Amino acid sequence: MAKVLEGPGMGLMKKWGILVPNYAVVTSVDELKKLGEANEWLKQSKLVVKAHEALGSRFKLGLVKVDLDWKGAQAAAKEMLGRQVGSITVSQVIVSEMVPHKDEYYAAVKSTRDGAEILVANCGGIEVESNWERVKKLSLEVGDQPSQQALEKLAKEAGFSGEVARKVAAFAGKLFACFDSEDAQYLEVNPVVARQSDGELIALDAVTLLDGDARFRHTDWNFPFAAEFGRAYTKHEMDVMAVDS
Repeated sequence: MAKVLEGPGMGLMKKWGILVPNYAVVTSVDELKKLGEANEWLKQSKLVVKAHEALGSRFKLGLVKVDLDWKGAQAAAKEMLGRQVGSITVSQVIVSEMVPHKDEYYAAVKSTRDGAEILVANCGGIEVESNWERVKKLSLEVGDQPSQQALEKLAKEAGFSGEVARKVAAFAGKLFACFDSEDAQYLEVNPVVARQSDGELIALDAVTLLDGDARFRHTDWNFPFAAEFGRAYTKHEMDVMAVDS
């Protein structure tokens, strides 16, 4: 099992039709400034800056800064880059566009001994961890594909209705397509948000675990796998590793 950092993880999801915010991964403030010259969104949008490393509790460590203007993003990147956290030196940051939204949701797909499980919830962010009973699951056997009807039923069981239920079902279907096609073992988006301007569902984060031995099948996997130093595995990652053993 190989962990992929947020940037390339979001890139894989985008490949399979999942909407993600504009983002850039940089290793220096000078690199960020050069990108700003060619990408207007960096200067025109509110921004989020996060350490792009295999670290848990980035918020608590001060390695996530939100609601920044262009100058604030540069200052945040300068503050984070080179910082030592345990055995890890922050060598990259990911700068992304803030997406105005009201509602946050949760979606994931994980390997099981019998196949896979699709999970959705009508809450997201830190709220989902303390309300795990609101996460609803659709189990699939090896080789099975989820039908649109089954995905919409799952969304409704999770408390969604009407057009939102259809959008959540479509999002979950794309997430499964990414999981199935990219030899993934675990994909999680927390939060999925409904963009305020048009209600479209956007992935604001990406937790991605791939089958590292499958790289030869994916010529576009042009990213390194992340080191796990300094970070405990989550319960869900440990569940997947138990299945894989």
